[in-house]
Amino acid sequence: MSWTFENAIPPIGSITEGPAWDGKHLYFTNIAMSRVLKFDPVSDVVSVWRTDTNSANGLNLDSKGRIFACEGGAHRIVRYDHDGSTHTVVDRFKGRKINVPNDLAIDPQDRIWFSDPIGQVGSDYQLDHSSILCAEPQPDGSYLCVRKTFDTTSPNGLLFSKDYKTLYVAQSDYRGCERRELRAYPVNPDGTLGKYRLLHDFGPHRGIDGMTLTQDGLIVATCGWEVSGPGGMIAVFEPDGRIVATHPTPCKRPTNCTFIGPDLYVTSIEGHLLRVRDTGLKGHLLYPN
Repeated sequence: MSWTFENAIPPIGSITEGPAWDGKHLYFTNIAMSRVLKFDPVSDVVSVWRTDTNSANGLNLDSKGRIFACEGGAHRIVRYDHDGSTHTVVDRFKGRKINVPNDLAIDPQDRIWFSDPIGQVGSDYQLDHSSILCAEPQPDGSYLCVRKTFDTTSPNGLLFSKDYKTLYVAQSDYRGCERRELRAYPVNPDGTLGKYRLLHDFGPHRGIDGMTLTQDGLIVATCGWEVSGPGGMIAVFEPDGRIVATHPTPCKRPTNCTFIGPDLYVTSIEGHLLRVRDTGLKGHLLYPN
């Protein structure tokens, strides 16, 4: 089944990211302008929900429907409340500022797992590693930041399997000496990660940026670019890494995606909010479920 992409809104002209659905509105970030936009899929009306977001990138919701964001410009994970307040979740690992949090996935225990790449070469960062970190809720309402990967050099999108026993990680390092891979890490009962399985190697081409899950456990990923390979693409993977479908996008570099029912929404480096109606798939989210 081929997909037809349409513009849900006119392209903004600067990168959009982090689409997150709360059951009524789709929230997504406009990184360069440090704002979060809110889209109503019934009326197709878009509005500005948040400003001064410190170049917020990934968004996601926990089991209670609260919205969390990766504020890369402020080196922190935050919670955005609907009263307009912002609360810092974590901004340090072992006393040192985290790097540039990029994307996040939340499990049923409301642990916030996030990718934390170093970012631009030559920049002044306090951590010397690019890892998956996790903000773990504590009894007093605070969060403890814990390191989860020790073998990633530039993690990007991350996603849990439907049973939360596997964490899919996009290892998407642009440097030629590093890998661009889709990995599957087993989640151990104590919350640590086991040795990953390589599901797909993108070779010299752009790997995965963002991912979302279907009710059938398929991984729907934004990948590819105009520089090399087949171009901007939505790839659909089975849990073992087999590609079952590819859908070229009208944008150069799709950045992330999520479902609203059977409809897929895609953001891009050019500032799109693309929509594919009736994909034949249905999304699986922690909230709303």
